[in-house]
Amino acid sequence: MKRHLISAADLTRDDAVLILDTAEELGRLADRPIKKLPTLRGRTVVNLFFEDSTRTRISFEAAAKRLSADVINFSAKGSSVSKGESLKDTALTLEAMGADAVVIRHHDSGAPHRLATSGWIGGSVVNAGDGTHEHPTQALLDAFTLRRRLGDGPGTDLAGRRVTIVGDILHSRVARSNVHLLSTLGAEVTLVAPPTLVPVRTESWPCEVSYDLDAQLAKSDAVMMLRVQRERMNAAYFPTEREYARRYGLSGERMARMPEHAVVMHPGPMNRGMEISAEVADSPRCTAVEQVTNGVSIRMAVLYLLLSGADSGPQPAEPTPANTQTNAPTTTRTEESK
Repeated sequence: MKRHLISAADLTRDDAVLILDTAEELGRLADRPIKKLPTLRGRTVVNLFFEDSTRTRISFEAAAKRLSADVINFSAKGSSVSKGESLKDTALTLEAMGADAVVIRHHDSGAPHRLATSGWIGGSVVNAGDGTHEHPTQALLDAFTLRRRLGDGPGTDLAGRRVTIVGDILHSRVARSNVHLLSTLGAEVTLVAPPTLVPVRTESWPCEVSYDLDAQLAKSDAVMMLRVQRERMNAAYFPTEREYARRYGLSGERMARMPEHAVVMHPGPMNRGMEISAEVADSPRCTAVEQVTNGVSIRMAVLYLLLSGADSGPQPAEPTPANTQTNAPTTTRTEESK
């Protein structure tokens, strides 16, 4: 693991599998009466959120607390940011308070990278979503859910699996991170959207692009539906909601055309009746709620590997994936037994 997690594109296959395998072990805490490990005791994790969030913020908070870290939740609303304080001054304040890790969600693409490379913060920086750029931990929890649902065990990737991502690709950081990560793990990714919602230069992405959802259903192992992000739109990208739902929405009839083992995914929040019908959203084949549960395990794994590494104490800035992979599971069991 590197010092920061800014982009899914920064992860190698071994990095990604290490995180998934670590999350598999840490996820066993959910079955215990006391869902905590002392691994990050004495460390401080700051959730620095400049955008509204429910799932991601609470997920990171739960992950840090289950590892016994101290958590500080920072919201731009009601803070000095509303008085005009810059990102730099906010970061310097957090550094002065002894933040070991900063989990940042920001409306501007590139803000986490700026925070990680500026020297304002001495600890690790985790990108929890920046503008329309990336959301790497969401891609990791999606891959974790896919691996579990499709029957692939620990140590494996997603080689040969076919994943179709449908919807507002243009404004989706989830889509970008998933394209990078799923392709790194060996999956074949296809993007499906109206031409107006497909970003330029997607020909350089490691994926295919289609405008016909029906043509992709029968050969998909997973179909990931994305929300239409109206809050980021400044123009009309499709005629009407009804027309969009007719051509790109996942109904019960369309779900029936998918292979029996195939699953439906959604990062949330869902617009029922638009990109996904209520019948599909409430179906056992839909993993939306399962993804939330898995998100805590994945974020525990990310914080554990960034802040603890192979040993319980402070780590070098760049521990090797091989050494970390060898020792991380053993460390987890040791901590559990304390």
